[in-house]
Amino acid sequence: MTVRRLLLLQGLLLFTSADVSFRFASYYGDHMVLQQRPARAVVWGFGEVGAIVTVTLLRGMDTISNMTVNVTGDVGVWKVVLDPMDYGGPYHLIAQQTLRQEVTSVHLDDVLFGDVWFCGGQSNMRMTVSQIFNASQELALAAQYPYVRLFTASLEYSDTELLDLAKVDLPWSVPTSKNLGQGDFTYFSAVCWIFGQHLARKLKYPIGLVESAWGGTLVEAWSSKTALSKCGLSDTSSKTKLRNYAYLDINTGPRDYSVLWNAMIHPFLNMTIKGAIWYQGESNAFMNLDLYNCTFPALIQDWRRSFHEGSLGQTDPNFPFGFVQLSTYVKSNRDNYPVIRWHQTADYGYVPNPKMPNTFMAVAMDLGDETCPYGSVHPRDKQTVAYRLYLGAQAIAYGDRRVQYQGPFPDRIDVYYTYSYMNITYNQELLITHTFDNIFEVFCSAVMNGEGQYTWIPAPAELQSSKVVTVSFKGCSHISAVRYAWSEWPCKYKECPIYSANQRLPAPLFIKYWK
Repeated sequence: MTVRRLLLLQGLLLFTSADVSFRFASYYGDHMVLQQRPARAVVWGFGEVGAIVTVTLLRGMDTISNMTVNVTGDVGVWKVVLDPMDYGGPYHLIAQQTLRQEVTSVHLDDVLFGDVWFCGGQSNMRMTVSQIFNASQELALAAQYPYVRLFTASLEYSDTELLDLAKVDLPWSVPTSKNLGQGDFTYFSAVCWIFGQHLARKLKYPIGLVESAWGGTLVEAWSSKTALSKCGLSDTSSKTKLRNYAYLDINTGPRDYSVLWNAMIHPFLNMTIKGAIWYQGESNAFMNLDLYNCTFPALIQDWRRSFHEGSLGQTDPNFPFGFVQLSTYVKSNRDNYPVIRWHQTADYGYVPNPKMPNTFMAVAMDLGDETCPYGSVHPRDKQTVAYRLYLGAQAIAYGDRRVQYQGPFPDRIDVYYTYSYMNITYNQELLITHTFDNIFEVFCSAVMNGEGQYTWIPAPAELQSSKVVTVSFKGCSHISAVRYAWSEWPCKYKECPIYSANQRLPAPLFIKYWK
């Protein structure tokens, strides 16, 4: 029986109009996933001001819920909050508008309930399944995950906040090899897809994945004016103007402040989501670098508040937020990349932390891909990135504290000046996979560089016990800091020296100063 026939029999499709003024918002569609309980999914759209809208949820011939609201506001918006729903489906969702005894209906088919994850960032999030290692094998897996559903927003910018998306690249879809590898840096995001695969396989219920990303973009473009103000920035701080954007393409996005927040984030705020993952920062390694320890935490905090308010309190105000600590770019002596990796953690070196609660991080500095045809800034091993994010989601988003999701990080550093060494005690047992090769450095107040300044010098290291690394600094009478992996390209592919003993997760970089 067709959906239309079913609705006619139940008296829910009394009249169908071609008038597009009554519709669902652009990111509602057949095959979509709505957020399951304990949260309640929000459904909204546009209609004639003063009309009454009835939203009905059906499963087969059974009416699950029925809600009525008025169309309000200058542009005519209706919004309902569905009852809490267990995961599963498929359902039919029908919205009817009644105005002066005229009834107009729109409906959605094959609607599932599960968890909805939002995937944002720049080109490394935008990189599609067809661009990564073992692409043909990954694309062939599409048919195994019919209950993972995909949605991709179009690349749009605006100098004002948009209520709805201007355009959609990929409407809600069942995964196929075609829509997972549509073209380079189009859809669908490899990191987002493989992350969703892991979740679906573990949780055994539907997962909705929403991609909204654009290459070559700054965190400031994805931030609201409210978030930017927390870091002393305003829209007048932006150095480019919208009228100069003739050069834009898939990997060169706009950099004006808030223009992507306005067009590619703000329209989604009414959606109830489970959490978000983020892969961005490469552009900020060379612009507003020193502000990233403020702008990134401010973005997270503001997104959480905004999604919570937009969804009428249904999205958790502290929803889980995962991100990728940047991989590599070029082999150079610059410290832009280690600095931004550090700033990605609000200068703690690890997450969650007091400034970034309920967050999780995938370390990627050991995944460099020097021969990548898309540029070394785009490492092709997105499988490892997505898996490390998945481990964090298991622990933080789904509360499985048995999961080890963090690499080793120093708990304590004891310095013995008499013997010219220090012991760095880590918070877990270590797996040393390669020689240290000067990956530790100390800041020596007895050694100057060619410009007459005290400088960082390589420091030999060795494993002292299962959790302790000894770092020597002979020839230096006084040191004031130590750091690990403070380099744009600190090691070869999966050959950084320190990993966790159990999950083989890399130790992130760190820097520690003392008086």
